[in-house]
Amino acid sequence: MKILLFANTDWYLYNFRLALAQNLRRRGVEVVLASPPGPYGERLNALGLRWIAVPLQRRSLGPLREARLLFWLCRLLRRERPDLVHGFTIKCAVYASLAARVSGVPACIAAITGLGYVFTSDEARARLLRPVVRLLLRQALTGARRRLVLQNADDRALFLQARLVDAAAVRLIPSSGVDLTRFAPAPRRAEAGAPLRVLLAARLLWDKGLAEYAEAARRLRADGRRIRFLLAGAPDAGNPASADAAVIERWHAAGDIEWLGHVEDVPALLRGIDAAVLPSYREGLPRSLIEAAACGLALVTTDVPGCRDVVRDGVDGLLVPVRDAGALARAIARLDDDRALLQRLGEAARRRVAAEYAVERVNARTLEVYRELLPEFPADEALPAPAAVPAESWQGAAQPY
Repeated sequence: MKILLFANTDWYLYNFRLALAQNLRRRGVEVVLASPPGPYGERLNALGLRWIAVPLQRRSLGPLREARLLFWLCRLLRRERPDLVHGFTIKCAVYASLAARVSGVPACIAAITGLGYVFTSDEARARLLRPVVRLLLRQALTGARRRLVLQNADDRALFLQARLVDAAAVRLIPSSGVDLTRFAPAPRRAEAGAPLRVLLAARLLWDKGLAEYAEAARRLRADGRRIRFLLAGAPDAGNPASADAAVIERWHAAGDIEWLGHVEDVPALLRGIDAAVLPSYREGLPRSLIEAAACGLALVTTDVPGCRDVVRDGVDGLLVPVRDAGALARAIARLDDDRALLQRLGEAARRRVAAEYAVERVNARTLEVYRELLPEFPADEALPAPAAVPAESWQGAAQPY
Protein backbone atom coordinates (compact mmCIF):
# COMPACT_ATOMS: atom_id res chain seq x y z
CA MET A 1 0.00 0.00 0.00
CA LYS A 2 1.23 3.48 -0.83
CA ILE A 3 0.03 6.87 0.48
CA LEU A 4 1.20 10.24 -0.85
CA LEU A 5 1.16 13.33 1.40
CA PHE A 6 1.21 16.63 -0.51
CA ALA A 7 1.68 20.07 1.09
CA ASN A 8 2.61 23.59 0.00
CA THR A 9 5.88 23.66 1.99
CA ASP A 10 8.37 21.05 3.09
CA TRP A 11 8.51 22.54 6.58
CA TYR A 12 4.78 21.84 6.96
CA LEU A 13 5.39 18.16 6.25
CA TYR A 14 8.39 18.06 8.58
CA ASN A 15 6.86 20.02 11.44
CA PHE A 16 3.23 18.92 11.32
CA ARG A 17 3.03 15.54 9.55
CA LEU A 18 6.27 13.79 10.40
CA ALA A 19 4.66 11.71 13.17
CA LEU A 20 1.87 10.66 10.79
CA ALA A 21 4.37 9.62 8.11
CA GLN A 22 6.39 7.62 10.61
CA ASN A 23 3.25 5.93 11.94
CA LEU A 24 2.31 4.88 8.40
CA ARG A 25 5.79 3.57 7.74
CA ARG A 26 5.70 1.41 10.90
CA ARG A 27 2.54 -0.19 9.52
CA GLY A 28 4.37 -1.21 6.38
CA VAL A 29 2.78 1.53 4.26
CA GLU A 30 5.03 3.09 1.61
CA VAL A 31 4.94 6.84 2.22
CA VAL A 32 5.76 9.48 -0.37
CA LEU A 33 6.02 13.12 0.70
CA ALA A 34 5.69 15.88 -1.90
CA SER A 35 6.08 19.66 -1.64
CA PRO A 36 7.87 22.59 -3.25
CA PRO A 37 11.64 22.47 -2.63
CA GLY A 38 13.11 23.73 0.62
CA PRO A 39 15.62 22.91 3.34
CA TYR A 40 13.34 20.51 5.18
CA GLY A 41 13.06 18.11 2.26
CA GLU A 42 16.55 16.80 2.88
CA ARG A 43 15.76 16.43 6.57
CA LEU A 44 12.84 14.19 5.64
CA ASN A 45 15.10 12.13 3.38
CA ALA A 46 17.66 11.88 6.18
CA LEU A 47 15.01 10.28 8.39
CA GLY A 48 14.49 7.56 5.80
CA LEU A 49 11.37 9.04 4.22
CA ARG A 50 11.05 9.63 0.48
CA TRP A 51 10.44 13.26 -0.41
CA ILE A 52 9.79 14.64 -3.91
CA ALA A 53 10.16 18.30 -4.94
CA VAL A 54 7.08 19.70 -6.70
CA PRO A 55 7.24 22.73 -9.08
CA LEU A 56 4.48 24.58 -7.22
CA GLN A 57 4.55 28.35 -6.73
CA ARG A 58 2.18 29.38 -3.98
CA ARG A 59 1.45 32.86 -5.34
CA SER A 60 1.14 31.79 -8.96
CA LEU A 61 -2.13 32.70 -10.70
CA GLY A 62 -1.07 32.22 -14.31
CA PRO A 63 -3.38 29.73 -16.08
CA LEU A 64 -0.58 28.23 -18.16
CA ARG A 65 1.70 27.74 -15.15
CA GLU A 66 -1.13 26.18 -13.13
CA ALA A 67 -2.08 23.90 -16.03
CA ARG A 68 1.54 22.75 -16.27
CA LEU A 69 1.54 22.03 -12.54
CA LEU A 70 -1.62 19.92 -12.82
CA PHE A 71 -0.12 18.03 -15.76
CA TRP A 72 3.07 17.44 -13.71
CA LEU A 73 1.00 16.14 -10.76
CA CYS A 74 -0.93 13.79 -13.03
CA ARG A 75 2.33 12.35 -14.35
CA LEU A 76 3.63 11.96 -10.79
CA LEU A 77 0.53 10.08 -9.66
CA ARG A 78 0.53 7.83 -12.72
CA ARG A 79 4.17 6.98 -12.02
CA GLU A 80 3.78 6.45 -8.26
CA ARG A 81 0.31 4.84 -8.38
CA PRO A 82 -0.61 5.60 -4.73
CA ASP A 83 -3.70 4.07 -3.16
CA LEU A 84 -4.55 7.37 -1.49
CA VAL A 85 -3.48 11.01 -1.84
CA HIS A 86 -3.73 13.31 1.18
CA GLY A 87 -3.43 17.02 0.30
CA PHE A 88 -3.03 19.84 2.81
CA THR A 89 -4.18 23.49 2.41
CA ILE A 90 -6.66 24.62 -0.25
CA LYS A 91 -4.39 24.73 -3.29
CA CYS A 92 -2.66 21.43 -2.64
CA ALA A 93 -5.87 19.71 -1.59
CA VAL A 94 -7.73 20.83 -4.72
CA TYR A 95 -4.91 20.08 -7.14
CA ALA A 96 -4.16 16.71 -5.56
CA SER A 97 -7.81 15.70 -5.79
CA LEU A 98 -8.19 16.82 -9.41
CA ALA A 99 -4.96 15.10 -10.44
CA ALA A 100 -5.98 11.96 -8.54
CA ARG A 101 -9.29 11.84 -10.42
CA VAL A 102 -7.58 12.13 -13.80
CA SER A 103 -4.85 9.64 -12.87
CA GLY A 104 -7.13 6.96 -11.48
CA VAL A 105 -6.05 7.18 -7.84
CA PRO A 106 -8.88 5.48 -5.96
CA ALA A 107 -9.04 7.58 -2.79
CA CYS A 108 -8.29 11.17 -1.82
CA ILE A 109 -8.41 13.34 1.31
CA ALA A 110 -8.50 17.13 1.15
CA ALA A 111 -7.30 18.57 4.46
CA ILE A 112 -8.00 22.29 4.59
CA THR A 113 -6.40 23.81 7.68
CA GLY A 114 -7.75 27.31 7.19
CA LEU A 115 -9.63 29.18 4.49
CA GLY A 116 -6.59 31.21 3.52
CA TYR A 117 -6.12 34.44 1.60
CA VAL A 118 -8.84 33.89 -1.03
CA PHE A 119 -11.62 33.57 1.55
CA THR A 120 -10.37 35.89 4.30
CA SER A 121 -9.03 38.88 2.38
CA ASP A 122 -11.16 41.81 1.18
CA GLU A 123 -8.75 42.60 -1.66
CA ALA A 124 -10.22 42.73 -5.15
CA ARG A 125 -8.01 39.89 -6.37
CA ALA A 126 -9.21 37.61 -3.57
CA ARG A 127 -12.86 38.43 -4.31
CA LEU A 128 -12.35 37.67 -8.00
CA LEU A 129 -10.75 34.33 -7.22
CA ARG A 130 -13.47 33.09 -4.85
CA PRO A 131 -15.95 31.85 -7.50
CA VAL A 132 -13.15 30.03 -9.31
CA VAL A 133 -11.90 28.39 -6.12
CA ARG A 134 -15.44 27.41 -5.14
CA LEU A 135 -15.95 25.74 -8.52
CA LEU A 136 -12.66 23.85 -8.21
CA LEU A 137 -13.52 22.78 -4.67
CA ARG A 138 -16.85 21.33 -5.80
CA GLN A 139 -15.11 19.35 -8.51
CA ALA A 140 -12.36 18.18 -6.17
CA LEU A 141 -14.62 17.06 -3.33
CA THR A 142 -17.22 15.13 -5.31
CA GLY A 143 -17.04 11.35 -5.17
CA ALA A 144 -17.70 8.38 -2.90
CA ARG A 145 -14.04 7.90 -1.98
CA ARG A 146 -13.35 11.54 -1.24
CA ARG A 147 -13.17 13.09 2.22
CA LEU A 148 -12.81 16.70 3.36
CA VAL A 149 -11.00 17.15 6.69
CA LEU A 150 -11.59 20.47 8.48
CA GLN A 151 -10.36 21.70 11.83
CA ASN A 152 -13.32 23.64 13.22
CA ALA A 153 -17.12 23.61 13.12
CA ASP A 154 -17.36 27.12 11.64
CA ASP A 155 -15.47 26.05 8.51
CA ARG A 156 -17.69 22.97 8.26
CA ALA A 157 -20.81 25.15 8.36
CA LEU A 158 -19.35 27.45 5.71
CA PHE A 159 -18.55 24.58 3.32
CA LEU A 160 -21.99 23.04 3.75
CA GLN A 161 -23.84 26.33 3.41
CA ALA A 162 -21.97 27.03 0.17
CA ARG A 163 -22.85 23.50 -1.03
CA LEU A 164 -19.23 22.73 -1.74
CA VAL A 165 -19.37 19.23 -0.29
CA ASP A 166 -21.83 16.64 0.94
CA ALA A 167 -22.09 16.55 4.73
CA ALA A 168 -21.38 12.81 4.76
CA ALA A 169 -17.91 13.45 3.32
CA VAL A 170 -16.77 15.92 6.00
CA ARG A 171 -14.66 14.93 8.99
CA LEU A 172 -13.58 17.26 11.81
CA ILE A 173 -10.07 16.62 13.11
CA PRO A 174 -8.74 19.44 15.30
CA SER A 175 -5.16 20.42 14.48
CA SER A 176 -2.29 18.20 13.38
CA GLY A 177 -1.52 17.35 17.00
CA VAL A 178 1.26 18.38 19.34
CA ASP A 179 4.03 16.32 20.95
CA LEU A 180 3.45 16.77 24.67
CA THR A 181 6.97 15.60 25.52
CA ARG A 182 8.61 18.33 23.43
CA PHE A 183 6.12 21.04 24.32
CA ALA A 184 5.95 20.84 28.09
CA PRO A 185 5.65 23.39 30.92
CA ALA A 186 8.80 24.93 32.33
CA PRO A 187 9.15 26.26 35.87
CA ARG A 188 7.75 29.78 35.97
CA ARG A 189 9.95 32.56 37.22
CA ALA A 190 9.52 33.39 40.89
CA GLU A 191 11.16 36.82 41.12
CA ALA A 192 8.75 39.50 42.24
CA GLY A 193 8.03 42.37 39.88
CA ALA A 194 9.43 40.63 36.80
CA PRO A 195 8.01 42.07 33.57
CA LEU A 196 5.29 40.02 31.93
CA ARG A 197 6.57 38.39 28.73
CA VAL A 198 4.03 37.91 25.96
CA LEU A 199 4.65 36.38 22.55
CA LEU A 200 3.00 36.49 19.16
CA ALA A 201 4.48 33.62 17.13
CA ALA A 202 3.22 33.40 13.56
CA ARG A 203 4.04 33.96 9.94
CA LEU A 204 4.12 37.73 9.53
CA LEU A 205 0.77 38.15 7.82
CA TRP A 206 -1.47 41.14 8.45
CA ASP A 207 -4.43 38.87 9.12
CA LYS A 208 -2.60 37.42 12.12
CA GLY A 209 -3.33 40.72 13.88
CA LEU A 210 0.16 42.20 13.71
CA ALA A 211 -1.05 45.81 13.65
CA GLU A 212 -3.33 45.27 16.65
CA TYR A 213 -0.51 43.60 18.58
CA ALA A 214 1.85 46.51 17.97
CA GLU A 215 -0.85 49.05 18.86
CA ALA A 216 -1.65 47.20 22.11
CA ALA A 217 2.06 47.30 22.96
CA ARG A 218 2.21 51.06 22.33
CA ARG A 219 -0.83 51.69 24.52
CA LEU A 220 0.46 49.67 27.44
CA ARG A 221 3.91 51.21 27.17
CA ALA A 222 2.26 54.65 27.26
CA ASP A 223 0.53 53.56 30.47
CA GLY A 224 3.95 52.93 32.01
CA ARG A 225 3.80 49.14 31.99
CA ARG A 226 7.03 47.16 31.60
CA ILE A 227 5.50 44.32 29.59
CA ARG A 228 7.77 42.76 26.98
CA PHE A 229 6.05 42.21 23.65
CA LEU A 230 7.93 39.60 21.64
CA LEU A 231 7.23 38.81 18.00
CA ALA A 232 8.61 35.65 16.42
CA GLY A 233 8.28 35.04 12.71
CA ALA A 234 9.35 36.07 9.26
CA PRO A 235 7.49 37.55 6.28
CA ASP A 236 5.94 34.95 3.98
CA ALA A 237 6.72 35.88 0.39
CA GLY A 238 4.35 33.18 -0.83
CA ASN A 239 1.31 34.86 0.73
CA PRO A 240 -0.25 38.10 -0.61
CA ALA A 241 -1.09 39.15 2.97
CA SER A 242 2.56 39.14 4.04
CA ALA A 243 3.77 42.11 6.07
CA ASP A 244 6.66 44.25 4.90
CA ALA A 245 9.79 43.54 6.95
CA ALA A 246 10.59 47.28 6.95
CA VAL A 247 7.39 47.98 8.92
CA ILE A 248 8.25 45.35 11.52
CA GLU A 249 11.77 46.71 11.78
CA ARG A 250 10.39 50.20 12.48
CA TRP A 251 8.25 48.83 15.30
CA HIS A 252 11.29 47.08 16.70
CA ALA A 253 13.47 50.19 16.45
CA ALA A 254 10.78 52.26 18.20
CA GLY A 255 10.68 49.82 21.10
CA ASP A 256 7.07 48.82 20.51
CA ILE A 257 7.91 45.14 20.08
CA GLU A 258 10.98 42.91 20.20
CA TRP A 259 11.21 41.20 16.82
CA LEU A 260 13.06 37.90 17.09
CA GLY A 261 12.83 37.05 13.41
CA HIS A 262 12.76 33.43 12.31
CA VAL A 263 12.85 31.13 15.35
CA GLU A 264 13.48 27.43 14.89
CA ASP A 265 13.64 26.11 18.45
CA VAL A 266 10.10 27.04 19.45
CA PRO A 267 9.93 24.85 22.60
CA ALA A 268 12.96 26.69 23.99
CA LEU A 269 11.37 30.04 23.11
CA LEU A 270 8.11 29.15 24.87
CA ARG A 271 9.97 28.14 28.02
CA GLY A 272 10.89 31.81 28.49
CA ILE A 273 7.38 33.21 27.96
CA ASP A 274 4.44 33.91 30.29
CA ALA A 275 1.54 34.25 27.82
CA ALA A 276 0.88 33.65 24.12
CA VAL A 277 -1.10 36.11 22.03
CA LEU A 278 -2.74 35.61 18.63
CA PRO A 279 -5.08 38.42 17.50
CA SER A 280 -5.88 36.62 14.23
CA TYR A 281 -8.81 37.44 11.96
CA ARG A 282 -9.62 33.76 11.29
CA GLU A 283 -7.86 30.41 11.64
CA GLY A 284 -8.31 26.73 10.95
CA LEU A 285 -7.01 25.70 14.36
CA PRO A 286 -3.95 27.74 15.35
CA ARG A 287 -0.94 25.55 15.97
CA SER A 288 0.91 28.34 17.80
CA LEU A 289 -1.79 28.51 20.48
CA ILE A 290 -1.88 24.74 20.92
CA GLU A 291 1.90 24.57 21.32
CA ALA A 292 1.82 27.44 23.83
CA ALA A 293 -1.01 25.80 25.74
CA ALA A 294 0.96 22.53 25.86
CA CYS A 295 3.72 24.55 27.55
CA GLY A 296 1.27 25.72 30.21
CA LEU A 297 0.97 29.31 28.99
CA ALA A 298 -2.08 31.52 29.32
CA LEU A 299 -3.60 32.39 25.93
CA VAL A 300 -5.05 35.64 24.61
CA THR A 301 -6.74 35.44 21.24
CA THR A 302 -9.65 36.71 19.18
CA ASP A 303 -13.22 35.46 19.29
CA VAL A 304 -13.15 34.14 15.71
CA PRO A 305 -13.41 30.71 14.07
CA GLY A 306 -10.46 28.51 14.92
CA CYS A 307 -9.14 30.63 17.78
CA ARG A 308 -12.25 30.26 19.93
CA ASP A 309 -12.09 26.50 19.37
CA VAL A 310 -8.83 26.45 21.34
CA VAL A 311 -9.68 29.02 24.04
CA ARG A 312 -12.63 29.10 26.42
CA ASP A 313 -12.86 32.63 27.78
CA GLY A 314 -11.86 32.80 31.42
CA VAL A 315 -11.18 29.05 31.59
CA ASP A 316 -7.93 28.47 29.70
CA GLY A 317 -7.42 31.89 28.16
CA LEU A 318 -9.01 35.21 27.31
CA LEU A 319 -11.00 36.06 24.17
CA VAL A 320 -11.14 39.58 22.72
CA PRO A 321 -13.03 41.07 19.75
CA VAL A 322 -11.26 40.90 16.40
CA ARG A 323 -9.40 44.00 15.14
CA ASP A 324 -9.72 45.65 18.58
CA ALA A 325 -6.30 46.77 19.87
CA GLY A 326 -7.85 48.37 22.95
CA ALA A 327 -9.53 45.15 24.07
CA LEU A 328 -6.32 43.25 23.38
CA ALA A 329 -4.35 45.69 25.53
CA ARG A 330 -6.87 45.39 28.37
CA ALA A 331 -6.70 41.57 28.32
CA ILE A 332 -2.91 41.60 28.49
CA ALA A 333 -2.99 44.16 31.26
CA ARG A 334 -5.38 41.91 33.18
CA LEU A 335 -2.82 39.10 33.10
CA ASP A 336 -0.10 41.54 34.13
CA ASP A 337 -2.14 42.56 37.18
CA ASP A 338 -3.33 39.08 38.17
CA ARG A 339 -0.47 36.58 38.11
CA ALA A 340 -2.62 33.96 39.87
CA LEU A 341 -5.05 34.12 36.95
CA LEU A 342 -2.10 33.87 34.55
CA GLN A 343 -0.99 30.62 36.20
CA ARG A 344 -4.51 29.21 36.50
CA LEU A 345 -5.28 29.76 32.81
CA GLY A 346 -1.98 28.21 31.77
CA GLU A 347 -2.54 25.08 33.84
CA ALA A 348 -6.04 24.66 32.41
CA ALA A 349 -4.71 25.16 28.87
CA ARG A 350 -2.17 22.36 29.34
CA ARG A 351 -4.85 19.97 30.62
CA ARG A 352 -7.07 20.66 27.64
CA VAL A 353 -4.31 20.13 25.11
CA ALA A 354 -3.39 16.83 26.74
CA ALA A 355 -7.02 15.70 26.53
CA GLU A 356 -7.82 16.87 22.99
CA TYR A 357 -4.77 17.74 20.89
CA ALA A 358 -2.05 15.21 21.65
CA VAL A 359 -0.46 14.08 18.39
CA GLU A 360 -1.26 10.42 19.08
CA ARG A 361 -4.97 11.21 19.46
CA VAL A 362 -5.07 13.37 16.32
CA ASN A 363 -3.22 10.81 14.21
CA ALA A 364 -5.56 8.05 15.39
CA ARG A 365 -8.51 10.04 14.04
CA THR A 366 -6.68 10.59 10.76
CA LEU A 367 -6.04 6.86 10.43
CA GLU A 368 -9.76 6.22 10.96
CA VAL A 369 -10.43 8.24 7.81
CA TYR A 370 -7.82 6.18 5.94
CA ARG A 371 -9.67 3.01 6.99
CA GLU A 372 -12.96 4.39 5.66
CA LEU A 373 -11.41 4.82 2.24
CA LEU A 374 -9.03 1.85 2.24
CA PRO A 375 -10.62 -1.30 3.74
CA GLU A 376 -7.26 -3.08 3.50
CA PHE A 377 -5.50 -0.43 5.62
CA PRO A 378 -3.21 -2.16 8.19
CA ALA A 379 -4.65 -2.70 11.65
CA ASP A 380 -3.07 -1.49 14.89
CA GLU A 381 -2.16 -4.94 16.21
CA ALA A 382 1.52 -5.70 16.79
CA LEU A 383 2.79 -2.35 15.63
CA PRO A 384 6.51 -1.93 16.34
CA ALA A 385 7.50 0.78 18.78
CA PRO A 386 8.23 4.20 17.29
CA ALA A 387 11.84 4.67 16.31
CA ALA A 388 13.65 7.31 18.32
CA VAL A 389 14.46 10.39 16.29
CA PRO A 390 17.99 11.62 17.03
CA ALA A 391 18.00 14.79 19.11
CA GLU A 392 19.93 16.67 16.45
CA SER A 393 17.20 15.86 13.93
CA TRP A 394 14.77 17.88 16.03
CA GLN A 395 16.88 20.98 15.95
CA GLY A 396 14.62 23.37 14.15
CA ALA A 397 11.80 20.84 13.93
CA ALA A 398 9.25 23.15 15.48
CA GLN A 399 7.27 25.47 13.28
CA PRO A 400 9.65 28.09 11.83
CA TYR A 401 7.73 31.15 12.96
